[in-house]
Amino acid sequence: MERRNNTALKTRGKTAGASLPPSGGPPAVKVEKAKTPWGRTLATFLLFLVLVSASAVKSIAAHIMEASNMAQTVIKNKKTKMEIKSPSFEANGFIPGEFSCKGRDTNPPLVLENVPEEAKSLALIIDDPDAPAGTWVHWVMWNIQPGTEKIEAGAVPHGAVQGVNSWGKNVYGGPCPPSGTHHYHFKLYALDTKLSLGPGSGKRELEDAMKGHILAHSEIMGLFRK
Repeated sequence: MERRNNTALKTRGKTAGASLPPSGGPPAVKVEKAKTPWGRTLATFLLFLVLVSASAVKSIAAHIMEASNMAQTVIKNKKTKMEIKSPSFEANGFIPGEFSCKGRDTNPPLVLENVPEEAKSLALIIDDPDAPAGTWVHWVMWNIQPGTEKIEAGAVPHGAVQGVNSWGKNVYGGPCPPSGTHHYHFKLYALDTKLSLGPGSGKRELEDAMKGHILAHSEIMGLFRK
């Protein structure tokens, strides 16, 4: 009977694909390893992460470069802003009497900086909006050479054309307010062309001729009182 049972167990073990351990314990089942795609899927996922990361880094680098270029442009523009100033008075300061009708009545020295390279000419207007009869024009001038860096005191730049001021003269007229403190605006314009205005033209004609041709504008204001 025991032999028969052993035979039956062996038969069932062979049928189930199992083998008995030497100790006679439960049969050890031989499990076949499942063939799954997890290894390949993991590799694909890691490759995807690498590609996404590389794309993100490239995009970030492009944005940083763009921001850097914009910052450099802003800095460049700030450095090259056209300016007009005078060594004789500070902005919003008082103009010395020697440049007024009470003095020598000659123009103060002016310094012109950072004129745009593409400028073909410069124009200058000096006026006083506080005059009782309305804005009073003290000096109007155009076709100043764009390379001009300084207008000396009492001098007219070579080649420049002086227009008619509010006294009806083609010269500079210094501050001469009847009373109180007046504001005198020194306005510089960089133009992309030379103007064909005649010497009989004044501020209004100059402003009309400059329309559509102004590359840059700068202004300094000085004060004067008797």
